[in-house]
Amino acid sequence: MAPQSAGCQRGVLPRMNRAFSSEPVLNAPAVVLALIGIFVVIHAIRSLLPAEWDLWVILAFAFIPARYVLPAGSLPGGLGADFWTFVTHMLLHGSWAHLLVNSFWMLAFGTLMARRLGTAGFLVLTVVSGIAGALLHLIIYWGAIAPVIGASAGISGQMGAAIRLMFSDPGGLLAAARRDQRFTRPLSIRETFTMRGPLTFIIVWFGINLVFGLLSFGANEGGTVAWQAHIGGFLAGLLAFAPIDRWARRYSYSS
Repeated sequence: MAPQSAGCQRGVLPRMNRAFSSEPVLNAPAVVLALIGIFVVIHAIRSLLPAEWDLWVILAFAFIPARYVLPAGSLPGGLGADFWTFVTHMLLHGSWAHLLVNSFWMLAFGTLMARRLGTAGFLVLTVVSGIAGALLHLIIYWGAIAPVIGASAGISGQMGAAIRLMFSDPGGLLAAARRDQRFTRPLSIRETFTMRGPLTFIIVWFGINLVFGLLSFGANEGGTVAWQAHIGGFLAGLLAFAPIDRWARRYSYSS
């Protein structure tokens, strides 16, 4: 990531941001399409399983806070599941509608991040955000038995990171999708919380998630999509974007 220019006024960013990509706006990177394809295949297979087998999959791969307080061996997966479920819960979905909604948001925000970070950086951002979401849920609901499933925390992290690119020039997400993200200077954390556009996005995003939480929206057959996990993922993506971006750019230059 290019260093912030000390001479820039708040909200006025270098014109180099306006370099446009020749890629169509809706031409999603392969890693985004592959991840959505994995979601679809896993859910299709689960839909064909007997109910007791599908329950085993949920208990072994969903994120369940009670796993850390129950006696060893109470849930499938053993010691390994104490660790892998921080990630594998993102591969499971409660319904086809849940999967389609997550896929839509990943196409919108994940495409932007994959073009900026490349395959490796995109996956790191998504996994880090998913882990952060599960961890925040664990802290708030320590010992809860309800399983948490869905890629929402990882996608929320993509959203949190994307606002640092979306609002670096006028036009929002659609304009950002047309720009060549290699030449976009991301907003600093200070700019993100002081400029009207990104700050409004953050406030509205948090408001929507709080409403969903208070009204108990997000329940799905076979598991729960927790709004606390959304918030943990969003904050992780927002804060972790800069170091992941620096690593991804060094990685791409050295490859």
